[in-house]
Parts: sequence; C-alpha cells; structure tokens
Amino acid sequence: MKKIKIVVDAMGGDFAPLNDVSGAIIAAEEKKDEIDIILTGRVNLINDELKKHKVRPDNIFVVNAEEVVTMDDSPVESLKTKSDSSISVGLNLLKEKKADAFISAGNTGAVMTASILKLGRIQGVGRPTIGSLFPTDKGKTMVFDVGASVDCKPVHLLEFAVMGNIYMKNVYNIINPKIGLLSVGEEKSKGDALTLEAYELLENSGLNFIGNVEGRDVLRGKADVIVCDGFVGNVILKFAESVLDVMKNKFRSYAEKGFFKKIWVGMMYGTLKNVVLKDFDYQEYGGVPLLGVDGISIIGHGKSSPIAIKNMIYKAEEMIRKEVNSKIREELSSLAIKK
Repeated sequence: MKKIKIVVDAMGGDFAPLNDVSGAIIAAEEKKDEIDIILTGRVNLINDELKKHKVRPDNIFVVNAEEVVTMDDSPVESLKTKSDSSISVGLNLLKEKKADAFISAGNTGAVMTASILKLGRIQGVGRPTIGSLFPTDKGKTMVFDVGASVDCKPVHLLEFAVMGNIYMKNVYNIINPKIGLLSVGEEKSKGDALTLEAYELLENSGLNFIGNVEGRDVLRGKADVIVCDGFVGNVILKFAESVLDVMKNKFRSYAEKGFFKKIWVGMMYGTLKNVVLKDFDYQEYGGVPLLGVDGISIIGHGKSSPIAIKNMIYKAEEMIRKEVNSKIREELSSLAIKK
C-alpha cells in the first residue's frame, strides 16, 4: 500500500498548535505504515509541543512557516500579505506534488480562498463547494453549499449535487444517494428563480433526484444530499450549531434549580450525550472537504480537538484512496455535454 503524505496546518484553530500536534501524533501512531504527516507552522512552537509527548513517531515531519493567519484576517489579504503562513506553505506542498492532501482548522475563508487560487478547480467545476453533515433519524444527510458560494447560479447547484452524490457514495457507502433541492415547498412550482431553474437541471441530470425538500426535511433524512445556495446553507448550519448549545444550557439551568433536579440531569446526561448529542458532535466527523478544487483540502472547526484533527487526517486519506476527485472529474466531464 502506497504511503500517503498529509499536511496539517499546525497553526490553525483556537487551540493551535497543541491540538493540531496532538491529533497528528495519534494519527501517525495508529497508521504508521499508511501515512506520513507534515506539520506546517512555526518550527520552535511545533517542536515544543512534540517534546511534551513521550513518543515522536518517525512518520511526522515539520516544515517551517513563520506567519500565522488569524481568524480575524481577511482571506484575500492574508493570501497576498502572508505568503509564509502555515496555510500557504502547506498548500504549496500540495500544489508542488510534495504532499497528497491538506487539512486545517484555521480561518475557513482563508483556507477556501487559498485552496481555490493555489490548487485551481477541477475541470468542469464552476464553483467549489463545502458541505456539512447533519444527523437524521435515518442516518445522515449532507447539505451543499454551506458558505463557499453565496451567489450561486442554477448550474452550480447541479455541480454541487454531482459532487455531493460522488462523495456520499464513496465516503459513506450510500449506493444511490437521494438528492433533494432545498426550497419553500415540495411542489415543483415552489421557489425563487434560482431553485426553479435548478429543478429543471436536476430533473434531467440522471441523478436520483427526489424533488424539492423543505427545511423541516433536513433532519428527517428525506434526502442523502441537499443542495442550496451557500447563503441559505450557511444560515442552516449556524442555526443547527446553536441548537446543541441551547440544549446543553437548558439542562444546565434546570440542574441549578435544585439538588434533586441536579441528580436527575446527571442520570440523564450520560444517555443524552452517548445516544443523542454524539450524532451532533463535529469531532466524530472531523472536517469537511472543499469539493471541486484540484486537490484534497479538508476544513475543520476552529475548536477542533485532537480527535477531530485525527479524524480530518483519516478523512483526507480515505478521499485519496477512493479517488474522489478523479470520479468528480469524470462525472462532470460527461455531464458537460448535457448542460
């Protein structure tokens, strides 16, 4: 089995480089024969973190990058003014074929912008897309786009559907993913100009298109892939993230109202955490890929834990071994004739 080289942005995220290095070490130890990991960032800080661990796997390497893109930096400006950032250096390694994939829990906009401009798009892709996984009562569904493109055209939604279809088939082993178009009603006639035109394209695409789905259908598992404009998708994502926090706060507030209520919450919380909340835990899924760029670029949550970093690395490896980008290229090439 060929060893895969995965670059980890060691300066990305709220807890960098601590969590990035810790997650990289877990992955490197568990997959010594399958992957090499390259950490990009300030070498002195990275080495300080590596020294805190009892063992330094020999499949971890460090490449120096003196600059750091913060969460407050402008994506475009950071690309222009911070050419020696851990993001730029890491993506350059991928562009130069010195690595096979790149992951980062850093500034999402900066990672997306740098990935698109440095790696370029897969032929046939008008807009790269980023999706988010949502648990449902039937398993899982993925929404594309959740923020990469906020002014989509109908053909872009078709591309999102094609890329989402391939991703769900290969990464989550769903044989014939059901594709839904997010709208304000199930009827074909419902929606704005974008969704009405996108409906026609999807209906004639050859995909397993089930028609329009509404906001209430996202968590019901009606579709495996749901496509929408990135503006709408990002609103859904941020709303969903807030629901989990509200649930936790409600339990905490209830527990503070009395001793017996605290005991009851304590008894219930274990079940709630392991059965319900686990499905909403981003750590389990790691990050999400920026589909449509000519290379594997995985973007993680800013608060990514070592486990989340490890799972991002594994997701990158899986995408490479299953040749997801090659399949996207082939599918869009044949689709181009129909568009």
